[in-house]
Amino acid sequence: MQPSFDPLRAIAEHSSGLARAAAGHLGEPVGGCPGWQVADLVRHLTEVHWFWATIVEELLQEPPPESRRPAPAPEGELLEAFSAGADRLVAVLAAADPGAPCWTWAPAQRDVAFVLRHQVQEAAVHHWDAARAAGVAAPIDPQEAADAVDEFLTFSVSSETDPADPPRPALRGRLVLSCSDWDAAWTVQDGSVPGTVSHRRGAEAAAPVLEATASDLLLWLYRRVELPVPDLGLASRLRDLCFTD
Repeated sequence: MQPSFDPLRAIAEHSSGLARAAAGHLGEPVGGCPGWQVADLVRHLTEVHWFWATIVEELLQEPPPESRRPAPAPEGELLEAFSAGADRLVAVLAAADPGAPCWTWAPAQRDVAFVLRHQVQEAAVHHWDAARAAGVAAPIDPQEAADAVDEFLTFSVSSETDPADPPRPALRGRLVLSCSDWDAAWTVQDGSVPGTVSHRRGAEAAAPVLEATASDLLLWLYRRVELPVPDLGLASRLRDLCFTD
């Protein structure tokens, strides 16, 4: 699935939205990140932006050492540091060759394109987190969310190329994830290696269907929302085979 939106613009807009939502709400709890306040979320993303911007800018083939990590910004400068880091990440990604090799945590794709694509959902989901903590809505654009679901099912589940260690219980079935607001659906099933899953685009007629907006499907995979699933056991096993919480 090729994104039909501008990933750089999406990262920039979600980062700006997160900063606006966080202003005045740094002490609010973040429901999707138990034990965190919005300030912790801002610190986390500031580190994320530095980490990936540094990897892409220098085309590193391994993560930068901890000794290079900048010191956390003082409490009163959290949002300023966050916004500066987001701007740097967007600028670095804009200047980079998407096909250039660099380290990523995904064994199946280690290039700048992976960083660009994944940072859209990183920004979108955490923008949603901050907005929810502030008591406002921030649904994710259907195109962005559908692409993020596709990326999630490729890289953020136990798969043959990246199996969970230690192994996890098998899916034992098929489940269709279908977008109600975008032309996209995926059939998820057991992989060829026990305790892994694979997926294909499209809906298999005989499989139970979990249908929701693309935004809610992504947020369900990230355990941010609950949906009326057609098979509780199957849906629970699928989420247990996901790496990203």
